[in-house]
Amino acid sequence: MPPPIHIIGAGLAGTEAAWQVARRGLRAVLYEMRPATPTPAHQTGRLAELVCSNSLKSEQESTAPWLLKEELRRLDSLLLRAAAEARVPGGHALTVDRDLFAEAVTAAISSEPLIELRREEITAIPEEGIAIVATGPLTSPALAEAIARLTGSQRLYFYDSISPIVDAESVDTSIAFWASRYGKSATGTDDYLNCPFDRAEYDRFIDELLAAQAVTAHIPEDHVRYFEACLPIEELARRGRDTLRFGPMKPMGLSDPRTGRRPYAAVQLRQENQRAGSFNLVGFQNHLKFGEQARILRLIPGLEKAEFLRFGQIHRNTYINAPALLTPWLALRARPEVLFAGQISGVEGYVEAIATGLMAGMHAASLALGDAPRPLPRATALGSLCHYVSGADAANYQPANITFDLLPPLEEDLRHKLRRDKAARHAEICRRALAAFEEYRHVPAR
Repeated sequence: MPPPIHIIGAGLAGTEAAWQVARRGLRAVLYEMRPATPTPAHQTGRLAELVCSNSLKSEQESTAPWLLKEELRRLDSLLLRAAAEARVPGGHALTVDRDLFAEAVTAAISSEPLIELRREEITAIPEEGIAIVATGPLTSPALAEAIARLTGSQRLYFYDSISPIVDAESVDTSIAFWASRYGKSATGTDDYLNCPFDRAEYDRFIDELLAAQAVTAHIPEDHVRYFEACLPIEELARRGRDTLRFGPMKPMGLSDPRTGRRPYAAVQLRQENQRAGSFNLVGFQNHLKFGEQARILRLIPGLEKAEFLRFGQIHRNTYINAPALLTPWLALRARPEVLFAGQISGVEGYVEAIATGLMAGMHAASLALGDAPRPLPRATALGSLCHYVSGADAANYQPANITFDLLPPLEEDLRHKLRRDKAARHAEICRRALAAFEEYRHVPAR
C-alpha cells in the first residue's frame, strides 16, 4: 500500500478530503491542533465545527448552491450526508444543528480504520510524500509563515464575521412572528422568527449602530478588506441609512400580523438547533464591542430582553493567491505533491470548502495510485469552482462563492431564446452541468 496521505486541518475541507482518500482504499493521517491549540473563533475540539452561520445555502433546485451540493451528493460526500442528518428548518436553505453536524463528522472520521486522527499542531509542510493543506481561514501563525515561505507569495488577509446567537426563550413572540418571505419554505412551515420595525424604531437603531464602538482591528485599517457577501452590519450602515433595509433587514414578502402590513424593516432569526432552543440573527455579523452589541441589538423589536448565547465577532482569514500557485487539480505548481483545499485556497463558504476538500482528496488519491488527476469538466459546478481558484486573475484575486457567473455561459442562440426567462436559463445550466458530470463519472480513469 502507498504511504499515507497527510492532511493538515480537520475542518470541512480536511475531513472531507480524508474521507475521500479512505473511500479509495488509501490511508490518511489527519492533523487537528484543537483543542490543545485554540483559534479565535472555534469553541470546541470537534471536527468540522461551523463557526459562522449554520446555513449551507440554498436547496432550491436549479440554483448554483443546489447544483454544487447535488454534485457533491453524487460523489458520496460525507459532510453533505452529515448535514442531511442534522438538518433544521431554514426555508429553502440547508441549515443544520451545528453540534449534531460536528458530532456526526467526528464520529465518522474517528471510526474509519484507514484514517489516523492526530491531535497536534503542524508548523511546516511535510518535505516528503503527498500532503493536503486544509487549515482554513484561521491557519496558525507558524504554519502561515511556512506556507508563505513555500509559495513565495505574500499572505493575503480579509476580515470575516460571526453572527450573534440569542436564547429562544428570551425572544418576545408577542412582537416577533413566524413567517418565511412570500410564504416560501422547503419544509412547508414558517421557518423564521421575524422582528418588525416601524420607521422610528429603524431610525433609532441606525443612529445607535453608526455611533457604536467597534473592536480594534488586529491589522492596520489600511489593510482591512471585507468579503462583500459577509459585510458587518455597521459597514453596511455606513454606506447609507437604507442599505440594511434593502439588505439583511429587507421586509419584502412579510406581513406583520399586528398591523396586517409590511413592516418598514425586519430582522430574521433562524433556528440554530433541532430543539429550537436558540436562534442566530441572519446577516447580522458585526465587530462591535460585546457591551455595545447587547445594548444595540436589544433595540430590535422583540429582543428587548434578549439573552445572547454568543455575540458577533470579527476574525482574520488567511488565503493564498491560488491562481498564481495552483493547478486545476489544486496542487502547487512548484510542488505537485502538495495540494490546497478549503478557504485557504480562496473559496468562500461552507459548501465550497467541502467541495475543494473532496476534489483534493480525490486528486491526492490519484497521485498516490500513480494515476493522473482528472479535474471535473468546466461545465460542472465543481469544475468551474476549481477553474476559478486556479485560473482567475491573480492580480485581483478575491474569495468566491459558487455562482452561475463562474460556470460557462449558454450558447448564444440558447441565451437569446431564454433571454426573458432567468429561471429557465439557470435550469438549463444545471441540466448541462449534471449531464457533463455524469459523463465524467462514467469514463474510467487512465
